[in-house]
This record gives sequence, C-alpha cells and structure tokens, in this order.
Amino acid sequence: MGVELLTEAQYRELQQLGEFDTKTSSWIATPPDVRSLGGALFCDRRYGKVFVYHNGAQSYYAARGFRSLLRV
Repeated sequence: MGVELLTEAQYRELQQLGEFDTKTSSWIATPPDVRSLGGALFCDRRYGKVFVYHNGAQSYYAARGFRSLLRV
C-alpha cells in the first residue's frame, strides 16, 4: 500500500493533533533489535498521557490497529 508504520516519535506528534487511541491501542514501528527478539511495540492514550508498551509480535488483538504514514 505504500505506507510505513509510525515511529514512537511520530505517534507522539500525532497525539498533539488530537486524542487518538483512547479506547484501543495501535501497533507502531519497532526497532530492529527488539523485533529480532520477537517483540513489538504498541501505543495508546490514557489519563491524558501517551503510553508505549511491548508484546510478542505474534500477539493478535481484534481491537488493536496500526498507525501508519502515507506520503503523497
């Protein structure tokens, strides 16, 4: 599709534009060293703050989406 996952920094910038992921969470780009160990990062916004978490990349959650960037 030509999109790339947001980095943690880009996700935090996005949260400056509005309040996203207040009831769900989204996968974001994960650094290669963490991915090589099978990990993945995701974020959400709770209590007025942005949180970054980790989980196994194989994990599946129906309510978790992906935050991505499309350059035009």
